[in-house]
Amino acid sequence: MEKPELNEKNFNRIYRINWIISGPLLAMFIWPYLLLADVLVMNSLYAVIGGMFFSVPFSLTVIHGHISIALGTLQRNLYYNWQKRQIGVYKWAFNPIFFTTKMRLFMIIVSIVFLGIGLIS
Repeated sequence: MEKPELNEKNFNRIYRINWIISGPLLAMFIWPYLLLADVLVMNSLYAVIGGMFFSVPFSLTVIHGHISIALGTLQRNLYYNWQKRQIGVYKWAFNPIFFTTKMRLFMIIVSIVFLGIGLIS
């Protein structure tokens, strides 16, 4: 790692910042779903679960953009490789599999399914 931004200390900082911004991002993207669930008089348990599935893909998109801006799109894989070498939660929390379009669309579809289940119950 020859460039100053491509070192373990910077990767660790980016990872901590991702954790700090993930909570407010989830809250910011969950409220439209919860508002819709409230208007449709939906079961609150299904509304919260569906809202989480709805907000995670949008939050991950912003976090993925943060990683891309901090390191650059070409060096982003170096960060993900560093993350895979870590132990425990570091390895799985912001795994690149969650940033794929298929996974994000799947999560949005699951949230729509929870919307339907909540309306029925």
